[in-house]
Formats: sequence, structure tokens, C-alpha cells
Amino acid sequence: MSTQNTQENETTYREDEIDLRELFSILWKGKWIIVGVIFLFTIASVAYALYLPNEYKATAIVQPNESGSGGKLSQLAGQFGGLASLAGINIGGGESSDAIIAMEIMKSWGFAEKFIERHSLAVPLFAAKGWSQSSNELVIDGELYNTQTKNWVREPPKGKTIEPTSWELYKEFKESVSVSQDKETGLISISVTYYSPNIAKRWTDLLVQEINQYMKDRALKEANESIQYLEQQINQTSVAEIRTVFGELIQEQHKTKMLAQVSDEYIFKTISRAKVPEEKNKPNRLIICILGFLLGLILSVIYIF
Repeated sequence: MSTQNTQENETTYREDEIDLRELFSILWKGKWIIVGVIFLFTIASVAYALYLPNEYKATAIVQPNESGSGGKLSQLAGQFGGLASLAGINIGGGESSDAIIAMEIMKSWGFAEKFIERHSLAVPLFAAKGWSQSSNELVIDGELYNTQTKNWVREPPKGKTIEPTSWELYKEFKESVSVSQDKETGLISISVTYYSPNIAKRWTDLLVQEINQYMKDRALKEANESIQYLEQQINQTSVAEIRTVFGELIQEQHKTKMLAQVSDEYIFKTISRAKVPEEKNKPNRLIICILGFLLGLILSVIYIF
């Protein structure tokens, strides 16, 4: 019985060995096809890698500045929230921090739309296709925008206008801008990736300034509305405890206004300002060439088999 099993194992081994020899034989016969396909894909990947323009990444590191976020107000919410609710007022205390809100605002369509419009970024965002290092100027795609007449000349997609829409500009904005927070340190990175290192740095600085100003204006508006409302409520109630709550809340809102008015870095305090990057961030041309080589190898082997 054992002799029969040994013979079967030897037969299986020989069949496997024959199959491997046949496979290598097939590959050897088609070696020039494999070489040719790999060569074409490698050349194509090299050409594509060289065609892609360099992009540079500028990053600013900021720290959430919670001094103007109503820390005292949250304490009052815990202390007097029940009394205030008797008057139909919700003090809060369970909301997201202003820093988290600011991060989400920076990623929003509305903020991007106003930012692009305020700084006239439609052309560099949508029509630029590279950057000339010698002249320090953007390379504009002539099929999209005519730099002589200052007019858009693109063939608009179906349902779009000749000028890029707000949504199209927002999609380009999202690809260039990154906002992330380190879970351990709590520090926030605001980055811009763009063809020109100088413009990447300038846009990063503008983003930090804009979001600080936006949150500052937002805090001032909310504080003014809260003060006006609370003063009305004080005049409408005779309960001493509730009047005390409203008085404390009004004081905190005045403090919020004061902090917002005296601080340019209302929500984000800059830890490390953006610098003009000296080395490109992408594309990784080596990886592109390696992927092209591997793709050519895999497709040629599949074709031979």
C-alpha cells in the first residue's frame, strides 16, 4: 500500500515538474513580446511622469485658541442651566469646540466660494497647468482661458457655462487644500499644494487669516445678538436667580467681544508659519515608472498565456 502511495506522489511530482517546464517554455518563446510590451509601457510611464508638472506643498501649524470660545460660559451652563431653562433659554455646553467648527468651515463649499471670489483665484485654480521657474509665472492653459483678452474660452461641458461654476472651482479647491488635526498633540495642519511654491505659501497664509477673521466676525455677531436678547429677558423677569444668570451671561458675552476685538488670531494661534517649499511634493516619478514596468510585465505575461 505504501509503495503505491509513493508511486502516486512521484507521478504527481513529475507532472508538476512538467507543468512548470511547460510554463517557462511558453514564456521563453514569447520573451520578445514580453520585452516589447514592458519597453512600451515603461517608455509611456516615463513620458507621463515627465509630463506631469511639479507641485509644492506649504504647511502652517496652528494651535486652537480656546480663550474666546466661551469656557466660562460652559461653566455657567452647568451651574445655571436649569434656572435659565425656566425662562426658555438654552445656554448650551454640549456643543463642538470652535476649533472643530472652524476646521469644518474651512472645508465647506460656502467658505471656499467666498475665499476664491475675494482673492480672484478662479483662473489660477482652474486654468493653470504648471509653473515656469525661470519667469516665476503660472502656465495657463490657452484652451481654457485667454490671457490676452482676459476671457474664458473653454468648451463647457453639458449643463455648464463657459466660466467655471462655483462647484467646479470648489472641487479644485478641495484637491489643493488640506486641513487635519494631530490626535495626540491637538495641533492643526493647514496645507496648500500647488504648482507655484510662492503661491502655495501665500494661499496658506491667507487661509489662516481668513478663518480667524471669519470666526472673529461670527463670535462678535453672536455675542451682540445674545446681549440684546439677554437684556430683553432681564426686563421681563422679576426672579432674582434668573436675573443673576442673565447678568453673568451678559458679562461673559462682553468678554467674548473684547477678546475677539483685540486678537487677530481669534481661533487659531500660529505655531509655525508656512514657508516657501524648496522641494516638490509630487509627482513621485520613480513610483510611476515602476508601476508602468510592472503593469507591462503583468499584461504581457497574461497575453502570452
